[in-house]
Amino acid sequence: MNRVRVLFLGTGTSHGVPMIGCDCATCRSTDPRDRRWRPSILLAFDGRQVLVDTSTDLRAQALAFDVRRIDAILFTHSHADHVLGLDEVRRFNVLQGGPVAAYGDARTLDEIRRTFAYMFDASTPKGGGVPQVDLRLIDGPFALGGRTVVPVPVMHGPREILGFRVGRFAYLTDCSAIPEASWPLLEGLDALVLDALRHRPHPTHFTLAEAVDTARRIAARTTYFTHICHDLPHEATCAGLPAGMALAYDGLVVIADHEPLVTDH
Repeated sequence: MNRVRVLFLGTGTSHGVPMIGCDCATCRSTDPRDRRWRPSILLAFDGRQVLVDTSTDLRAQALAFDVRRIDAILFTHSHADHVLGLDEVRRFNVLQGGPVAAYGDARTLDEIRRTFAYMFDASTPKGGGVPQVDLRLIDGPFALGGRTVVPVPVMHGPREILGFRVGRFAYLTDCSAIPEASWPLLEGLDALVLDALRHRPHPTHFTLAEAVDTARRIAARTTYFTHICHDLPHEATCAGLPAGMALAYDGLVVIADHEPLVTDH
């Protein structure tokens, strides 16, 4: 089946929503779509489950959405809200009986090695208490489960990080600009996920208005916004968005068309 299934595990900012100690209307909302864990998605295609980022909330996300297997991890970058759930991978190691391949750019892999130094220290006793990951460098498109994963460089403030394209689906979180060379990688999308933090400007994230303008240029059939802070209540914000665009929410499932491209090796 030439499709990819996308499960949104988390659609919030690094603080999550509700925020600690906040009494705003969104943080007090009873709408479950206003409760946002830290950003992550789970892709399913060709019988594989591929996690994008190990968010701080990975354990809660896996329990809430019954995630029992992770065949690979794609890291967008190494900020805390995207990697600090890595320790939870040890449970998947036990369930699956082996390490999990984890892909990232050179800076991200280096910072993961430093942040989780105990995992890679030969003197650390190995077993169920230590995550087992096989770190693999992304230096261009690569094969995974019979498909091609295309890294899409984007700017997160001054830092270049990675978005990802698989078939006609693309995921661009933590994005404040798209380099000119990346635009051709985003043509012909069935579904796009794009950073849209809030209305007020931010140095490292798109505002909602900037995200809408970017989505119009990319012209995917549908666009879902993620990395959303408490400034954007779900129902009211979606009511003001153009046709074909909406805020994502935790637990949302999207099915995108998906073309077979290569054989895994």
